[in-house]
Amino acid sequence: MSLCLLKYISLKKLINLFKIYLGYYLSIFLKKVVVLGYPFSITTEPTNNCNLHCLECPSGNDSSKRMKGNIDFELYKKIIDEVKDYIIYQMIYFQGEPFLNPEFFNLIKYADNNNIYTSTSTNGHFLSPENCEKIVKSRLKKIIISIDGTTQETYEKYRIGGTLENVIEGVKNLVLLKKQLKSKYPIVHIQFLVLKHNEHQIKEIKSLTKSLGVNKLELKSAQIENFEKNSYLIPAIEKFSRYNKENNFNIKSKLLNRCFRIWSTLIVSWEGTIVPCCFDKELQYPVGNAVNNSTLEIWKSKEFSGFRRKILLNRKKTPICRNCSEGLRIKY
Repeated sequence: MSLCLLKYISLKKLINLFKIYLGYYLSIFLKKVVVLGYPFSITTEPTNNCNLHCLECPSGNDSSKRMKGNIDFELYKKIIDEVKDYIIYQMIYFQGEPFLNPEFFNLIKYADNNNIYTSTSTNGHFLSPENCEKIVKSRLKKIIISIDGTTQETYEKYRIGGTLENVIEGVKNLVLLKKQLKSKYPIVHIQFLVLKHNEHQIKEIKSLTKSLGVNKLELKSAQIENFEKNSYLIPAIEKFSRYNKENNFNIKSKLLNRCFRIWSTLIVSWEGTIVPCCFDKELQYPVGNAVNNSTLEIWKSKEFSGFRRKILLNRKKTPICRNCSEGLRIKY
């Protein structure tokens, strides 16, 4: 992926990267918010609708208080037009299943036409041969497909309403269409959430992904919001858990008073609400709205700087940070 990213980096974007890092480290050193650059990464939400009912997903388990909807394509274009001189990488996903947005392929194409590397994440139930051809032709560069079990019985314990066979068939469709269209892209990643009921299948998921011919397998720790109800999901294999059971299920990370994400990445919901972090699934910390304001002005606004200041002073006091997986990447 890193080599492919080079084609999306202009001199202006490179200078902006330097400004981002300089501002970030000055902020840590001075304990004062210094924002010199604009974001080099953006996360946009195509939709927060979903076809599954995953246990710990607010969109799927209906615990979310947010309205359901799709991002307006004109709003999306406005956002991209405002940030395109600085953005290198875009994740076209936040909550929900992105393929449920009828304009999804147009979102990808518009970003790619504006020299932005695009990626997305999906539960894999919409990878028909027709959609896979559209994916490749849209010039999407990376796709993450969730497979959290190697048998239907195990898979559906978390991915409620899902069908493993459909997902596997979809992955095969995508790999085949890439070959037929002679394309290296999108890079295909399989993501396996390691949970108590599927941790015995790690060896099997490695074999399965190898046989499917995908580019990479990522074993990922699961985020648990409702410990009282769902703590049973936490795996027994210690390295795959984000939490310290002996310390009241607190995150293992030291939660230092810093966070590079809020100096580098812009998060936009389908409504146009901008929040500081992708862990703010319920939009509890809005810093502005892209419908009526410039995204770049919001980036350097008093509201956003106020949130950054809270993190610099005492990150542990911010609830959305208590589940953060930053610094907990698992090697396997």
